[in-house]
Amino acid sequence: MQYEGYSLVWNDEFNDTGINSNHWVFETGDGCPNLCGWGNNELEYYRTQNAWVGEEVLTLEARKENFGGRNYTSARLKTQGKKSFKYGRIDIRALLPKGQGIWPALWMLGNDISNIGWPKCGEIDIMEMVGGQGKDNQVHGTLHWDNGSGHASYGQSYTLPSGIFAGAYRVFTLIWTETSMKWYVDDQIFNTVDITDPSMSEFHQPFFFILNVAVGGNWPGSPDATTVFPQQMKVDYIRVFQKNQ
Repeated sequence: MQYEGYSLVWNDEFNDTGINSNHWVFETGDGCPNLCGWGNNELEYYRTQNAWVGEEVLTLEARKENFGGRNYTSARLKTQGKKSFKYGRIDIRALLPKGQGIWPALWMLGNDISNIGWPKCGEIDIMEMVGGQGKDNQVHGTLHWDNGSGHASYGQSYTLPSGIFAGAYRVFTLIWTETSMKWYVDDQIFNTVDITDPSMSEFHQPFFFILNVAVGGNWPGSPDATTVFPQQMKVDYIRVFQKNQ
């Protein structure tokens, strides 16, 4: 795939025999003691065993199993310290899981989170889905930042005209420029944010990627009797294009 005026600057097609350690690092545990439940009262324990590469896709699997004092396990990968970017077009082709309490996300955090914390570092949610009946067909694109008086956020959602996101691979796109961010599903735009306001300086710094499948938490709520485990998010590729100089 090519786009006029852009060049491919980084990608992972997940064609290797394993997860590329030059690109990705695992986050493991339940966030404790500093960020128990990963800041959202999530229920999963992240393990390296729950993610793998095979058949040219990356799979992250959420399971109902007891480990580390939690009732669920899953996986969370990030490029922190490996790969980060400022501006560009980001395409991620993925097949999403489904079900009440299942919360897959393709997102980014500012590189300086370790120094200034969240939300001052900024957060870019390229795709989040809060699974469950009547919700497996909808994804969200959101920004989080510090507007000078605390946490601010803005997001919009996209609903499929038919079917659910577990039914077919979709391409989730963010086009990030010096002035705006735009979100797309299969090239259908659904959210635009102007980032020229001085209070949004977070979004003019490099960000790294995070891919994860959370279980439970403040937004989705807990799994229930309708939730089928295991659930998988499959990522076919992640590609970053930047404007030619």
